[in-house]
Amino acid sequence: MSGSEIPTYGSNAPHVDPAVAAATNDAERRAAGQSVGDIVGELMQDVSTLMRDEIALAKAEATEQAKRAGKSAGMLGGAGYAGHLFVVLLSFALAFALGDLFDHTAWGFVVVAVLWAVVALVLYLQGRKALAKVEPMPKTVDSVKHIPDALHTKEENR
Repeated sequence: MSGSEIPTYGSNAPHVDPAVAAATNDAERRAAGQSVGDIVGELMQDVSTLMRDEIALAKAEATEQAKRAGKSAGMLGGAGYAGHLFVVLLSFALAFALGDLFDHTAWGFVVVAVLWAVVALVLYLQGRKALAKVEPMPKTVDSVKHIPDALHTKEENR
């Protein structure tokens, strides 16, 4: 006897569940013959499988994006290094050119060094000014300030 047949008392003919009889396709017949617990169990298993598949997809995408980001960061690092070498060599060329103008190479290097000191000072002052405007995580700091109030119980509430 299947789960959809219910014996009738006083008759030898099996009784067919009306939901099973009204089903028009296999899915409806299967659903009509299952208990709610079985359906919920299958649903939870399907949701669990879906979540595992989505997590696996996210990991695969994150791995691919991390590889691309790593290659890009390497290229940017190489570009920064090449730019640094460019500036150093250009500074040497300027120092030697100025040294020829001053009839002494050392003075050319002094002038270039002073130029770089001025650039460093301007960048330092601008960076310090910008850093002073940075407020570290204002919403988090405000939220953390309220934690002690939430933990303390008031005397009248005891």
